[in-house]
Amino acid sequence: MKRIGLIGGMSWESTAVYYRLLNEAVRARLGGLASADVLVHSLDFSAVVALQKAGRWDEAARMLAESAQGLERAGADCVLICTNTMHLVADAVQAAVGVPLIDIVAETGRRIAAAGHRRPLLLATRYTMEHGFYHARMEAGAGIRPLVPNEADRALVHRVIFEELCAGRVLDASRRAMEEVVQRGRDAGADSVILGCTEICLLIDPAAQVLPGFDSTTIHAEAAIRFALDKSRFALDNGLLASRQLGERIAA
Repeated sequence: MKRIGLIGGMSWESTAVYYRLLNEAVRARLGGLASADVLVHSLDFSAVVALQKAGRWDEAARMLAESAQGLERAGADCVLICTNTMHLVADAVQAAVGVPLIDIVAETGRRIAAAGHRRPLLLATRYTMEHGFYHARMEAGAGIRPLVPNEADRALVHRVIFEELCAGRVLDASRRAMEEVVQRGRDAGADSVILGCTEICLLIDPAAQVLPGFDSTTIHAEAAIRFALDKSRFALDNGLLASRQLGERIAA
């Protein structure tokens, strides 16, 4: 089993979900008392948020790159950034280490494309919905062109993420409001929905929406488990995780 390195704490609420998903997946595949070989570096989210708000992405990139380097020195065979927004600096993090960075945008895009969808509604932080990096990488990597909610709905989603979910508050009223955002997305032409913030799975069930749902947190964790347990060799090509079939793959 390969060792998985997590850059977490952004927020720790979703990092806990990663830890549970990784261990559940290993137990399901290997049985008994098997669990995942995981290293976690949990960052101070308040420091990361301060850099986000100030637009100091270069400093944020250095912070995450140093975290990735520490995980690599500790023996991690791959690294995951346990948040969608901070994949804005994923290229800088990958450049800082010699092990693969498993990219949440690439993995989610491939899953959506494989299911035959091309116009997903993106629910995420304002940074992810509005910066453009997510859309560019989805289109380049998987031919997908995400839609975003209208201005009022983007503000609502961003507020729920930061003021509620990242603080451990899961409210029924916000669940209903988010589901209404998905309905409006469908009316605007979306053919699916991305839970593009790693905390949103705490609030809404992707399988219970009016559109086919894709939870980026689960997809990301599943990709890490394929890397850790698959007998094939893996390589990164322009930030996309691709397997070279040299042995029998363990089913996802």
